Amino acid sequence: MQFKKSISILTISIIVLSLTACLFGLLSTRGTGTYDYTAISHEVVKINGTGIYQNDSISVTAQGKASDLVTLVMGLPLLLISLFFANKGSFKAKLLLTGTLGYFLYTYMSYTFLWHYNVLFIVYVALMSMSLYAFILSMMSFDRVQFTSHFKKTLPVKILGGFQIFIAVTLSMLWLSKLAPSIFTGAVPVGLEHYTTLTIQGMDLGIVVPAAFLSGILLIRRKPFGYLLSSVILMKSITMLTAISAMMVNQALNHVQMSLAEILVFSTFNVMAIVCLILLVKNTNEQPNIR
Repeated sequence: MQFKKSISILTISIIVLSLTACLFGLLSTRGTGTYDYTAISHEVVKINGTGIYQNDSISVTAQGKASDLVTLVMGLPLLLISLFFANKGSFKAKLLLTGTLGYFLYTYMSYTFLWHYNVLFIVYVALMSMSLYAFILSMMSFDRVQFTSHFKKTLPVKILGGFQIFIAVTLSMLWLSKLAPSIFTGAVPVGLEHYTTLTIQGMDLGIVVPAAFLSGILLIRRKPFGYLLSSVILMKSITMLTAISAMMVNQALNHVQMSLAEILVFSTFNVMAIVCLILLVKNTNEQPNIR
């Protein structure tokens, strides 16, 4: 694998730092407990008050702890296993590694820009940076000439590409409908709480939506980069959507009100992503086909 040493060093560093961040997030308990805080928007927000997320709201803390748990029991093992087999030359493992690095990039980018400042801030920044460059190197490590020959002609490109376009359109409608009242009436967006901006919505609308739409179109047209980008997005979707599902469950356990539309959309996405991943794996060969 090209850039094998650099990717390995970065990935192992990510594993060590992410393990530290997850354990702190799940096990730290220092603090005085929940209290009410009046935000600049005059919204009364329930603050967590304990642990590493003591200055974050109950809602965001529930999301953070769910994300830490999924990263710990799913993300880190996937990263370690995919790195091991990718270094042995497995094409499918390289796809899994790249997609999982995309999950870590998204996760720790959100931690860096969304969470209230805490002692792990520099760890989040390091994880975001290492995930970004490991992801770039992993994308560059594929042989673009032979890449498409790893996929069978039976690969249902319209289904997989259509799913990605569906994600892009639905996610856009979901978040824009959330933003519309604040755009046209100046009202405070639902879910802003005591934070300064809607970080996740910004990341999704600015990065995820365009990437999903572009990869879907390119895959349907059977363009080489469409195969690569679609593979990465589908691999990443499994881990990211599983984390989001866990976040929603944990929010419900903490009596946080959630939008029914968001629950239905992300739960449906999760199931569909698993189906699409199965279709992708079934139609992928370890060795390139001679055409």
